[in-house]
Amino acid sequence: MSLLGVDLRLLIGPTVPVPAPPSLTEALLRAEVTHSDRGRSGFQLVFRVERAGPSGLLDYGLADHPLLRPFNRVILTLAFGPLETVILDGVVTDQQLTPEAGGGGTLSVTGEDVSVMMDLEERSAEHPGLPDAAIAAKIIARYSSLGLTPMIVSPPAADMPLALERVPVQQGTDLAYLDELAARHDHRFFVTPGPVPGANLAYWGPPPRLEVPQRALSVDMAGETNVSSISFSRAGLAPEAVVGEVQDRESGESLPVFALAPLRAPLSLRPAWLAQQPNVRRSQLRVSGLTYAQAAARAQARVEAASDAVTATGELDGVRYGAVLRARGIVGVRGAGLTHDGLYYVGRLTHLIERSSYRVRFSLSREGVGSTTPVVAV
Repeated sequence: MSLLGVDLRLLIGPTVPVPAPPSLTEALLRAEVTHSDRGRSGFQLVFRVERAGPSGLLDYGLADHPLLRPFNRVILTLAFGPLETVILDGVVTDQQLTPEAGGGGTLSVTGEDVSVMMDLEERSAEHPGLPDAAIAAKIIARYSSLGLTPMIVSPPAADMPLALERVPVQQGTDLAYLDELAARHDHRFFVTPGPVPGANLAYWGPPPRLEVPQRALSVDMAGETNVSSISFSRAGLAPEAVVGEVQDRESGESLPVFALAPLRAPLSLRPAWLAQQPNVRRSQLRVSGLTYAQAAARAQARVEAASDAVTATGELDGVRYGAVLRARGIVGVRGAGLTHDGLYYVGRLTHLIERSSYRVRFSLSREGVGSTTPVVAV
């Protein structure tokens, strides 16, 4: 599918995806791909189907095409000129046929990224002597056949379980357990497609904020505007401080636990957790059977999860933007005023690709207002 200055390429197959035949690419009406740093990414491909010719007496065209059946692998790439970016590496999970009057209709093929294959089998497994980050690396290594390359960022406070005291036990699918381990530290587990078709980065760690910002989102800047719409919101009740006391499982002593501020790299000049003092929610940490290090990690994870008080949602003109905006990364905003300009974390976005347009719906966040930088990358 070709747009003005943008080319969409579809690869599909039962094991090794190959370029789709013309019968599929010519029937493709639109593609929708959603990326999020929480949970699996998803996609939907919508094809035009007809009941034409002798075969149309029996069924709709493409209705049972072997390449569109569940568990076939799908790869989508977008190219601006010679630069090609993989925006999806997923697996077909569902189909929906919608007949229309006159013999035509649409066939919607939906699916999820390749991490869905990590959610098919429940396991009862032990991981003796391994901290959470090492367990994550061990599990991801099982799926090298999907092209997964692990990228593991250990929590600040590593918890090394002694085999004589306790053994980490997995009850559930590999994907569910990775998410469970990540939630203890306000970490994320997600799979990012690329950099080449068939390869994927399996990330387990905190929201990635220490990276080169992407091309800026430009608001109300005449000919340089690439944002169709955007709105900002500020949640005064979002920041949280966590205090409490825990009886250390190893020493038996009662020790105070407190987490008052996020440790992430700041993206704003006036973070809400600081600017709103003393009007910040204070929650009690109520846990038992943990070591002091484990309890402190749980408290800090709650503070981190509540730190993003400012969010922005909107829609981007992908052709004007001239590149592929990536979720789970940093992007600059300009033209929205001193309060809301600056750097943001891209937590979720949806690529909407049709023959006449390429749009991107996005959701951004950061911990406060004001920019930490005088300029953003354009």
